[in-house]
Amino acid sequence: MCGIIGYCGNKPAAPVVLKALKCLEYRGYDSAGIATLCDRQLLIRKDAGKIEEVNKEHGLDALPGNIAIGHTRWATHGGVTQANAHPHSDCRGRVAVVHNGIIENYQELRQELISQGHHFTSETDTEVIPHLLEDELKNGCSLEEAVLIIAPKLEGSYAFLALSLDDPGKIVGTRKNNSLVVGIDDHTYYVSSDALAFAQYTNQLITLGDSEVVILTSDKIEFLDATGN
Repeated sequence: MCGIIGYCGNKPAAPVVLKALKCLEYRGYDSAGIATLCDRQLLIRKDAGKIEEVNKEHGLDALPGNIAIGHTRWATHGGVTQANAHPHSDCRGRVAVVHNGIIENYQELRQELISQGHHFTSETDTEVIPHLLEDELKNGCSLEEAVLIIAPKLEGSYAFLALSLDDPGKIVGTRKNNSLVVGIDDHTYYVSSDALAFAQYTNQLITLGDSEVVILTSDKIEFLDATGN
């Protein structure tokens, strides 16, 4: 079981996400990582180890930007290595994804993507998600449109959050048979696999329904159903 967290607001995001990850460490504790968007850069730092160990080694809380996603992992697919730690990215390093759950058909999707020229760097089931998003974003989709298109291709149970340089300024998340909860506090927005991640910040919670999509920005939050309405 893994823990995921996303934050959009006016404060530096990485320290908020790191503090939230510590609240989720009971869900996974073999590796950790954070991705932020800042000044047209997608910055990812991650490694195997306890959260404090990874932070000390890589300075997770020093990552710049007001939008971030983070992950604490308990390995299911692939060993406990830096390459297998989340967030995972696409071929171009323009998409970052954190994921909780199991993509049961990831081998089939992975082979299909490899045959189309994609290159993988981990052993995880999660890594198919950013590569699938990459293709849709290259076709001109927004990040939420890309999530709506690729989610039906994923078999199993999952909750994931995504960032992209091709559609910056937002976090997009969705779920299927796996929890995803949104927190709101005075135009500051959180999303996580567990409300404990941001309980210290807000008591206003919204539980995302199966196949629904949430879009978080620094000034608003939107919800879509599986058809994009």
